Amino acid sequence: MRFCILFLLFNFFLAGIPTNILAQKAAHKKRVAVFLFDDKSDSNFGWYGSKSVGEGVSDMIVTELVQSGLYRVIEREQLNALLHEQDLGASGIVTPESAAKVGQLLGVEIAVMGAVSEFGYKRDETGVRVRGTRVGVGKQSAVAGIDLRLVNTSTGEILLAENVRETKNALSGSLDVKQVSFKNQKDFDQSLVGKVTREAVENVVQLINNHSDRVPWQAKVVTSQGGNVYINSGSLDGVEVGEVFKVYRKGQALVDPDTGLELGSIDQEIGAIRVTDNSVGDGKAAACSIVSGSGFEKGDVVKEE
Repeated sequence: MRFCILFLLFNFFLAGIPTNILAQKAAHKKRVAVFLFDDKSDSNFGWYGSKSVGEGVSDMIVTELVQSGLYRVIEREQLNALLHEQDLGASGIVTPESAAKVGQLLGVEIAVMGAVSEFGYKRDETGVRVRGTRVGVGKQSAVAGIDLRLVNTSTGEILLAENVRETKNALSGSLDVKQVSFKNQKDFDQSLVGKVTREAVENVVQLINNHSDRVPWQAKVVTSQGGNVYINSGSLDGVEVGEVFKVYRKGQALVDPDTGLELGSIDQEIGAIRVTDNSVGDGKAAACSIVSGSGFEKGDVVKEE
């Protein structure tokens, strides 16, 4: 009887969770790179410390993605170093094409990029007449607007182009809408514009969650030696012992003759591998035995069956 009650409660609990959330938790973690967002807000409002508004919003998105536990997020230093090495985004502007190229070099599946379109406080005034005298009636609000782009790094395709905008109204006269600065993160988080920015970032991350399944998970072969094949994904990404993956070698790139965008490549299946140890490199890599095929090389692509 007790077992039946527990079984019913467990199934009731599962029924209350959306199936897409369950699928995300069970899926392998995809690699994501968050590029520095441009600041197009054209305002006098700044971030705390020495950060730009674009950098601050980018860091908030990174934090939300990491805390979600659904992704492996590339460190900003590693991303910036590769941008500098490849002389990409030197002008401060990263395009979907350059983001895709950097993403491929980093081994990430999804590139997150965009701009902050609105940020800060504003005041809208309307004029009314009281006993023949014109009086300004003001409505003040905090606003955060973010233009989001998701890019499939394998093809350069823009998966999503969306604008997220959040506002919160304040009492008239309670805000200085000319210029605002923040001393530290606590000061920013407690402010009205900090709260509205947090809501906008949470909505951005939800959009990423909703569209990330359009890009398939993949890993790469690091090396093959001693009868084992090592891949750059392990327990930290949800890879489990006993899983079998197919291995492909990239062939000729397929390039759209009209747009010049890479549409993928003609890949050749060269074999299959089974995970025997998912804790290599503290879970960042895995050792696999060979199920079929031979001649596995560094850079070969690993995909789910």
